[in-house]
Amino acid sequence: MEGIEPLATAGISLGPLWISRTVLITWGIMAVLGTVSVLSSRRLALDPGRWQSVLEGIVEGIGNAVREVLPDHVEQVSPFVGTLWIFLVVANLTGLIPGLSSPTADLSLTAALATLVFFSVPYFGWRALGLRGYLRHYIRPSPMLLPFHLVGEATRTLALAIRLFGNMMSLDLAAMLVLLVGGFLVPVPLLLLHVIEALVQAYIFGVLALIYIAGAIHAQEARPAAG
Repeated sequence: MEGIEPLATAGISLGPLWISRTVLITWGIMAVLGTVSVLSSRRLALDPGRWQSVLEGIVEGIGNAVREVLPDHVEQVSPFVGTLWIFLVVANLTGLIPGLSSPTADLSLTAALATLVFFSVPYFGWRALGLRGYLRHYIRPSPMLLPFHLVGEATRTLALAIRLFGNMMSLDLAAMLVLLVGGFLVPVPLLLLHVIEALVQAYIFGVLALIYIAGAIHAQEARPAAG
């Protein structure tokens, strides 16, 4: 197509617009997940088949995980945390596909995901007790603590992004080094390591997001009760 110039594996140039490889892979993952969601929801039945049973098991598992932390806010929080988990699992495992790499090995994507978590915390806090109730905790027990609260939320967001990025990048580098040294004689253990690490990192990221959200909601709910 005129105006679109493939640039090896780095990305493409669409006129003056540069689209990186990470963005392309991320869009591809979003398209696949969106298509699967639409197609799967069209044939729901009271007597589920194998595929519907698998999907219902995933949804139920996510709901149970959220319920352990936020039993009164499962319906509100599950869609966000569940989407994070599902996307991260697929994104982390994308590196197993020949010719592709895990987009989570790019700091720009992990920073974007961490930013979503950063804004989700006050959002769910506002929904729980209103804007005034949520903002009030920034100046408790003293207004002097306001800068420390703000810095704390910013630093944990940064740590969340760097943690996922560092782990996934190191995993990809380790896989490449092992293949260079050992050739293709050790593919199975390497694949198993990649799968396990990908699942663990996705789970940790989602759990941390859930804990941050729960901390905001519980902190606000505890204040009125204590007063």
